[in-house]
Amino acid sequence: MARIIAITNQKGGVGKTTTSVNLAASFAATKRRVLLIDLDPQGNATMGSGTDKKQLRSSSFELLLQESPPEKIVRKVEAAGYWLIGANSDLTGAEVALLEEIGREVRLRGALEAVRDRFDYILIDCPPALNILTVNALVAADTVIIPMQCEYYALEGLSALVDTIKKIKKLLNPGLRIEGLLRTMYDPRNNLALQVSQQLTRHFGDQVYNTVIPRNVRLAEAPSHGLPALLYDKQSRGAMAYLSLAGEILRAEGRTAA
Repeated sequence: MARIIAITNQKGGVGKTTTSVNLAASFAATKRRVLLIDLDPQGNATMGSGTDKKQLRSSSFELLLQESPPEKIVRKVEAAGYWLIGANSDLTGAEVALLEEIGREVRLRGALEAVRDRFDYILIDCPPALNILTVNALVAADTVIIPMQCEYYALEGLSALVDTIKKIKKLLNPGLRIEGLLRTMYDPRNNLALQVSQQLTRHFGDQVYNTVIPRNVRLAEAPSHGLPALLYDKQSRGAMAYLSLAGEILRAEGRTAA
């Protein structure tokens, strides 16, 4: 049965979508069955997977509103080897549509029960906001990955996100835990980045991944070609970093199982 991982941070531009797409491709490269769910109305994970968001006949919008079963929405991303439930601007209507619905926070969790046994991992790319879409992802998830840049304002946003995760855990999802904090767009020549990185390690200990995602041109270029970095340039530092992250997660899971 799949482990569901929400990839979230209410701050935009920290590498959530880059992490979602490239981690999905990296897991798939290790022969794991992976489903990537785009829960962001911008549809960047959809486009970054080589799927035109404007051509979607059904998306995560229909999934949340239970208008279509997930098995009819899932599509295979052949080149990358994972499956996708895409998103587009229709998803902005989901918040309004769910406002008066009973059990609106658990819609995604209920919908995924039908396909959970078909995958090893389900990754959810969340929007850059703590809204009902993100709440649905956190309620459905087993764990949370928090991508973040090592800069001053990132620490302030992190505390608010951790508080939200604690509330979701207490009220709606007792098993929820932080999988790890991922340092993204990292430049070791930047003194502030080094200082923030040290603070993260001091406060969160082994919840901070050893793997660091560097600033990398190939990572930035890959989405415009509709490809994960692993397919765009598998020798790039960015692609290798996400393979390393997948390996770190798999090893940690193995130790836990043992």
